[in-house]
Amino acid sequence: MEKTSDTDETVSSTDSVGDEATYPSAKYAWGMVLILTLAYISSFIDRYIFGLLAQQIKVDLSLTDTQIGMVGGLAFASFYATSGIFLGWLADHRRRTYIVGIGIIVWSIATALSGLAKSYWQLFLARVGVGAGEATLSPCAMSMIADSFPPHKRGKPIAVYTSALVLGAGFANLLSAAIIDWTIRSPSVAIPLVGDLAPWQLTFLIVGLPGLLIAIPFFLIREPTRQAVADSEAGLKGGHLLDTLGYMRKRWGAFVGMTLFVCAMTVTAYSQSTWMPATFERTWGWSSQLYGTVNGITILTISPVTIWVTGWAVDKWRASGRRDAPYLLLVIGTLLMVPTGAIAPLMPTGVSAFGVLVFNTVGIGIVSCVGVTALLQLTPGKVRAQIVALYYMAISLTGAIIGPVGVGMLSDNVFGEENLRYAMALMALLVGLITIIGARAGRRAYLRQMDRLEGGH
Repeated sequence: MEKTSDTDETVSSTDSVGDEATYPSAKYAWGMVLILTLAYISSFIDRYIFGLLAQQIKVDLSLTDTQIGMVGGLAFASFYATSGIFLGWLADHRRRTYIVGIGIIVWSIATALSGLAKSYWQLFLARVGVGAGEATLSPCAMSMIADSFPPHKRGKPIAVYTSALVLGAGFANLLSAAIIDWTIRSPSVAIPLVGDLAPWQLTFLIVGLPGLLIAIPFFLIREPTRQAVADSEAGLKGGHLLDTLGYMRKRWGAFVGMTLFVCAMTVTAYSQSTWMPATFERTWGWSSQLYGTVNGITILTISPVTIWVTGWAVDKWRASGRRDAPYLLLVIGTLLMVPTGAIAPLMPTGVSAFGVLVFNTVGIGIVSCVGVTALLQLTPGKVRAQIVALYYMAISLTGAIIGPVGVGMLSDNVFGEENLRYAMALMALLVGLITIIGARAGRRAYLRQMDRLEGGH
């Protein structure tokens, strides 16, 4: 074991993939997973709350659907995705716990500043800040989890961590619904130099500032030992970005093939988080409070079970010899997610639409849970955080730009604002079909990359 000078962390000199003696204790590893998951839930609350407030923001700031899509999608993704490349390199070379702690502070303050926005551009820049802070989390988290659990035991901890996607969405809906209802009923609040705050502005402040407390543990816990995996690092030199890109370019079919499934999921999820509350309001007359309450209960009832079963299935199938178990579950989740995502907005009532969205939620949960597990099977240890960062860049840019912005443009320019649901249905159908068509070729490339890693090529 040898010490690094810049992080005070130990780096294992072992070349063995399966030597569990180099991993931390289960108590430490699972404790770290839990605080990472709490941070991830907080990030999704700050991210998803925008959709529930979108209709109020649109009216108060006189925005178009396209502008709402830009704030909900492009503003967040512009820095979240592009800065992830540098942050992935930083996570491979510097102390990850400190990086995460700083990121939490940034996104919490930026969420609060969203509540002080008085114009489109002020709100846009605040949401850029949210994305900048949240970009620190997943590259560090996945690297830390991979360094804390041996490969055959990563399915469950990754499932717990990625469950924050749906748990965060569920809590965001319930919390936002309650806060919105309270702010609407309460007297107006005035802040010096800012003036009276609308209910949506006060909601951002109430949700954003408590996140600062979640940053504290990351400045106190120790950094997990980095696990060197020599055979999977064949062909890599210094672990720099050019090395990483060159490695991925030679194996592009495997990385692109599995990432397309997750891109379809993020397009669906970002579209729904930004536009589904407005779709229910414009189509069936549901208030954002009613939608948030029903959607939050639905997500929190169904998604945790989906995530846990998916994590269990990955580990079980892999233990039984099914090498492509994560990829197979990506296919299953997508086949469930796509048709239900297209059908739900076209249902005659809000209740029947939610009935279809139950199955859509299951599909989204499966794909979101197993995506990173599938990626880690293809990823060399030396550049793991960088590849995870590139992965999140791809799925975030695709989801945030094609999803909210695409739906907003279809609403403004094709179907009309009163027919927002048709834009939602078309978006889900298009991205899903593209993904499903390439599934078989993607599986072949996925298995070839696994063979290369196992052979050290």
